[in-house]
Amino acid sequence: MRMFYAGQWRDAAKKIEVRNPFDDTVIDTVPSATAEDVEAALVGAVAGAAIMAKTPGYKRYQILLKAAQLMAERADDLGRTISLEEGKTLAEGKMEVLRAKETMELSAEEAKRIEGELLPLDGASGGAGKLGFTLRVPCGVVAAITPFNFPLNLVTHKVGPALAAGNSVIVKPAGDTPLSALRLVEILLEAGLPPEAIACVTGPGKVVGEAIVRDSRVRKVSFTGSRDVGEHLCSIAGIKRVTMELGSNSPLVVMPDADLTKVAEAAVTTGYGNAGQVCISTQRVIALGKQYDDLLDILTPKVAALRVGNQLDPQTQMGPMVREADAVRVAEWIEEAKAGGARVLTGGKRRGTIVEPAVVADLKPSMKLSCEELFGPAVGVTKVESIEEAIAVANNTRYGLSAAVFTQNIDWALKFARQVESGNIHINWGTAWRADLMPYGGLKDSGLGKEGPKYAVQEMTETKTVIIHG
Repeated sequence: MRMFYAGQWRDAAKKIEVRNPFDDTVIDTVPSATAEDVEAALVGAVAGAAIMAKTPGYKRYQILLKAAQLMAERADDLGRTISLEEGKTLAEGKMEVLRAKETMELSAEEAKRIEGELLPLDGASGGAGKLGFTLRVPCGVVAAITPFNFPLNLVTHKVGPALAAGNSVIVKPAGDTPLSALRLVEILLEAGLPPEAIACVTGPGKVVGEAIVRDSRVRKVSFTGSRDVGEHLCSIAGIKRVTMELGSNSPLVVMPDADLTKVAEAAVTTGYGNAGQVCISTQRVIALGKQYDDLLDILTPKVAALRVGNQLDPQTQMGPMVREADAVRVAEWIEEAKAGGARVLTGGKRRGTIVEPAVVADLKPSMKLSCEELFGPAVGVTKVESIEEAIAVANNTRYGLSAAVFTQNIDWALKFARQVESGNIHINWGTAWRADLMPYGGLKDSGLGKEGPKYAVQEMTETKTVIIHG
């Protein structure tokens, strides 16, 4: 596929191969953009921002709603594209398309709700007879830098609100998974979006992403990815609005009154989906007292029974990791935990990009598998003796994106919700759950700002205060 900017599809002399993570076959190629491509894209985006600022909200609504309808019509093809380039199963790919379509619908609705506020100036000294109100206006050019693990839905979470708010947007998709984003551009153009309003520039982060983030013509940066890259981008962004959706190592606490069958079901669903390559994937299970051994007895066979392999096989329940280097790292972390005294009850072996889903017992809070972001198919289990200790272990990390607790005790649930340092708190389910309409974002090193179309629109607009003097 070609990249798109300044109203045209563009090629480049140098190409990037997009490969199937399971068998390393080449699916397609995309251009590797140059600095000149980035500059032309920025010039085009500035022109596109002026066009979008004059486009009525109802027209923006119509475009985004039509795009959502086209996505629904092409759900099977889009889902297969996601599975091919990212490695998630066909069922997961199709589900992502349906979520992305909903995200675009939500964004369309928000295009009709850009509103200001009437200010009670007569309540101020000297304010009698004056009328004040606010106007919410587009930022201008929005940069959307997206990760590999949800190559369509996380793009729509940036592109949809940016366009709904009246901005233009430049997408820098992940190098491993650019095809889904380019397909979305095709759909938006077919839906009637002004061509200058959207760009999708493919290429290395150092050449494309950093140049876009540094540029003063970009007025808003929305990034989803690793904590270290996010910190670097913040350091070079300059004076502009920034949203950072970064990493985590999400804990799930199991209290003495928890239903262990439900806990095991949630841990399997939220710990191994997309081969654990989900920023809110359940990574740490923290169990109290006798629940610890009983939970391991229930959880381990469920994980061992997961069917792993070719993501395009409808029977596969977990596909490969996106890169072999990531699979190597995950296997090394599991072995490191084992060498430190942890027990690997099932899984952990690697074959190329496949890592067998693992359960690691007797995990210590100091181990990488506990205190860093694994982003892979392993769940570590730690034993504690009180809710206070469980909360301390849950908070013993620089991250704070999602956390969960299983309990029927309302006092324990509220104590957990109030004291655990996390942007998302789940009661009686795992950590990996998100409704695309809800405010979503982390605390501590897990990021800045909120996503969800309503909240992203607020992040992608600015406020003017208008005062009429009587």
